Amino acid sequence: MASPRTVTIVALSVALGLFFVFMGTIKLTPRLSKDAYSEMKRAYKSYVRALPLLKKMGINSILLRKSIGALEVACGIVMTLVPGRPKDVANFFLLLLVLAVLFFHQLVGDPLKRYAHALVFGILLTCRLLIARKPEDRSSEKKPLLGNAEEQPSLYEKAPQGKVKVS
Repeated sequence: MASPRTVTIVALSVALGLFFVFMGTIKLTPRLSKDAYSEMKRAYKSYVRALPLLKKMGINSILLRKSIGALEVACGIVMTLVPGRPKDVANFFLLLLVLAVLFFHQLVGDPLKRYAHALVFGILLTCRLLIARKPEDRSSEKKPLLGNAEEQPSLYEKAPQGKVKVS
């Protein structure tokens, strides 16, 4: 049977991966939701307007939206389907992406309800990464210091037997 840690990592990986595949697809095509796609186009135009450095670098709203969407889809697929270390790399890239999106939302002055999902998924990505990188606990395989557990004296047997002087 799989350990609770493994079940947690797999569940978070699949859920987060599917979420980012979905969100990245919305950024790339209007096939899933025309309203959401239009909203993404509008939002990314405001991000580029608020950060003139992107314009100077030759990055327009379409390139920014499509590159972020493609990265979300690619990392989401890796998080969902690919086993091992690549999941942690995809997790890290998605976490950087979420931080950038949070920065963009703050830059344009969006209210909390517009970016609350990014905060929640950023926390989930952080939790998944911390759980995945923590070494597996092997406490169930450790042997007691004094040999067999039945041979160890209890706390009551170790306590001194006698009268206590009170002054």
